[in-house]
Amino acid sequence: MVRSPYELVLGDALEVLHPRLRTYFSAIPAGQRGEGSGVFDVVGTPRRWLWPVLWLLGTQRVLFPVWQKDVPFTVTNTPITDAAGQVAVAATRTFQLAGGERSMVDAITATPSGLVDYLGDPRRIEARLSAIVVNGELHMSSMVVRVRVGRAWLRIPRALAPVVALTERFDDADDVQRVSVILSSGALGKLYEYSGAFRYEITAHGSSTEENPA
Repeated sequence: MVRSPYELVLGDALEVLHPRLRTYFSAIPAGQRGEGSGVFDVVGTPRRWLWPVLWLLGTQRVLFPVWQKDVPFTVTNTPITDAAGQVAVAATRTFQLAGGERSMVDAITATPSGLVDYLGDPRRIEARLSAIVVNGELHMSSMVVRVRVGRAWLRIPRALAPVVALTERFDDADDVQRVSVILSSGALGKLYEYSGAFRYEITAHGSSTEENPA
């Protein structure tokens, strides 16, 4: 039986997620992919002194130097195969920004130590994530962040590494999935965020044979 990275890490805890979230985090059947669309209430950061760094990350499809509200977006989740032969999930989030369309990409896989998210194109940033289910919601946070330099992965010291906190929940009243992603620093506070709501479904498409998210 094929299981998603989230199923491999969360095990029975996945069963206490909201039923609509289980669809999002369970394995995507072969030949299909997940597609969603919605609106982010906010995207980016008003701290313009961060924008030169964000511009560089934008060239690698990680983050963008923006601060915008009410941004339409789509998300596509595609099952791929990682280096260990397990199912991983490659995601593309496309933002309709005032300055034009921009996309973020990442690939998440399961390891013996938990979830690992490889960010960007090429995938030169790695975040190791903890994941727990609270009141039917999924909460994830980064424990370790590493950057690939050449063939080596270098760990960013904990005092310097931004902390990524993600919450996914389902809003029954509005029949939408709500997501919040916040990057913060203990010394500097909130550095970046995107949060909003969307609707999601599994659709029939060709499956991917891509390997090794790293």
